[in-house]
Amino acid sequence: MFSLEEFHQDFMQRVAVETQSRGMSKHEAFIESIRDELVKDGELSESCELAEYNKKDMEVCGYAFDEERGELSLLVSCFFQSDTLQTLTKAQIDSKFKKLKTFFKETANKLYESMEEGFTHHSMAYNIYTYLSKNMVEKVRLILITDGKATKNLLVIPNETKSSIEIEHCIRDMEYLYRMYKLDDSSNGFEVEVNLPVLVVKTPTEEYNAYLSVVDGTTLAKIYGDYGSRLLEQNIRTFLQFKGNVNKGIRNTIEYEPEMFFAYNNGITATASGVVVENGKIKKISNFQIVNGGQTIASIYATSKNKKNDVSKVYVQMKLSVVANESKQDAFVAKVSECANTQNKVNKSDFFSNSPFHRDFKEYSKNILAPARDGVQIKTYWFYERVRGEYLTEQMYLTSKEKNQFLKKRPKSQLVDKSLLAKSEVAWLQAPYVVSNGAQDSFKKFAKHITETLEKDEFSITGNYFKEAIARIIMFRQTEKIVSQANWYASGYRTPCVAYTLAYLSHYLEQRSSFLNFMKIWEEQKVSAPLQKILAHIAPNVYTHITNPPVGNTNALQWCRTKLCWEHIEKIDFNLEIDEGILTSAEEQKYINKEAKKDKKRTTDMEKWIFVTGFKYWPQVLAYYQREDLAGQLSTQQMDILSKMATGVLNPPSEKQAKILYELYENAMREGLVIKQQVDVPTF
Repeated sequence: MFSLEEFHQDFMQRVAVETQSRGMSKHEAFIESIRDELVKDGELSESCELAEYNKKDMEVCGYAFDEERGELSLLVSCFFQSDTLQTLTKAQIDSKFKKLKTFFKETANKLYESMEEGFTHHSMAYNIYTYLSKNMVEKVRLILITDGKATKNLLVIPNETKSSIEIEHCIRDMEYLYRMYKLDDSSNGFEVEVNLPVLVVKTPTEEYNAYLSVVDGTTLAKIYGDYGSRLLEQNIRTFLQFKGNVNKGIRNTIEYEPEMFFAYNNGITATASGVVVENGKIKKISNFQIVNGGQTIASIYATSKNKKNDVSKVYVQMKLSVVANESKQDAFVAKVSECANTQNKVNKSDFFSNSPFHRDFKEYSKNILAPARDGVQIKTYWFYERVRGEYLTEQMYLTSKEKNQFLKKRPKSQLVDKSLLAKSEVAWLQAPYVVSNGAQDSFKKFAKHITETLEKDEFSITGNYFKEAIARIIMFRQTEKIVSQANWYASGYRTPCVAYTLAYLSHYLEQRSSFLNFMKIWEEQKVSAPLQKILAHIAPNVYTHITNPPVGNTNALQWCRTKLCWEHIEKIDFNLEIDEGILTSAEEQKYINKEAKKDKKRTTDMEKWIFVTGFKYWPQVLAYYQREDLAGQLSTQQMDILSKMATGVLNPPSEKQAKILYELYENAMREGLVIKQQVDVPTF
């Protein structure tokens, strides 16, 4: 396991890579990195925006508002920029929180009026003033983020109450992020203390343990208030703020017939990695996840807060399943979630986290070598981080030499997570307003697109798609760099500007039936000078339009999140001059895609055939190649794959492994191997 110091070094190296590859300052890369981690962990809502403001006795670097819970989060940073882990002092903590409190206080006094419009800090101050003036804020969380470490006695700061608003102080340091990393990503590693009656259900399988319970509304509201979206992280639906008929029905029952709630409501389905039962009561639930009934628990919480209703008479039945094998936790929760969510219409894209797309994309990232670049002859891989912390985890037990080799082949600059992939793809799909709305909305849009694509053609996610998707990521990052380093860029709205720039180019080419040559970007592993010139021409024009909303729109941030903004920009003529060298013909594009799908189908057929042959045939193939007269005929890799298949370790084999196994089987049959219970060898 990595030590805290090693984790800190890795984190700072990531910040350095982000700084270089995206053209932003270290401080910007730092606060964005921590912001993303806190959003993933449910600490911050998806609406979290970075907006730096540092003047006199005020300081802030971002904010988020959870409208459902009336919770405003304000961020301030203490960035040491040191290679060694620094200790946060009491004076630094006090100073940062004091400046943050002053900023919050001044927003209520119309601080935004003294700020220049068109900047993210103006939008931030204006929005906070709006929340306060409408009495929407019930709690303020002041969050100090740092690349240092605070001693334990400084982490506990008493809450305050100002004008009936509760103010909480939070410090999110490297030790906090380190703990997040060490916990199982799928479970988020938290424990909920409860006192619930329980009926232990004897199941006919050892796969899981089952419990039935009844939870009162007060307990549910408290749990949701404490853990929020972390409870629903693996749930397929989000709370719709009483916009749907189901939620209105839940609300009305809570308000007018709370004692009937148990009879009317279907209850909640939950999973956990463990429970503690004492004297017929559940006392503790580890890694509690609501996989069905998220609307129920969120509605109870919202009604108790927004309407000030007494929910103590509300009772909800709960079915709780605890998987016995922790290694199967992800698959178990996914299956329970899919089967439990049948009472309302659920789109297949809602289950995208469990889509074979991720398996295939991960497999391509492991097997497709990126072309060498910048005169370096070492070929590398792009690393697709399907699960948070996966990149670091794979280095955990490597020696120093092995780790250096790992980083040479899989450099941090070629690390891609699901959020970045979704943003770059959705931008090119001409939905920049979705990208502007945050990672979660981008991921939902991307999920819908991929799901519909796979439904039309199961062989559409090919090795060629992987290369083109990586090319779009390279272009996305290069555009970020262009924007960050431009003299017209003041700060703020970087992501919307990048998204609108790429969407505009995509739309422009589509209108002219032209195709960008993504394979050229892949082969060169960079954006060519002519393409950079085009992007640099579009970006400032886009920036001007998204930061100057038409009369009647609240502010630039809200404006660029609307489809209307995109419909306005896509019609503007920016007088582009397209270099033919960055394009490819429709015929060539069609041919490449066709061949890629044929190869994908061929490999998939191989995988299916290997599965049909079953485990019992492969030991015979292994025994054949272990003969003395054939010693040395197979490479170490071939023998390893064959041995694993023969012993049932590969279940199922990857595309690359399937190809190797098929070739070995076909070769053995050609050389005279006779398989008992003969299996026909198809031709692919």
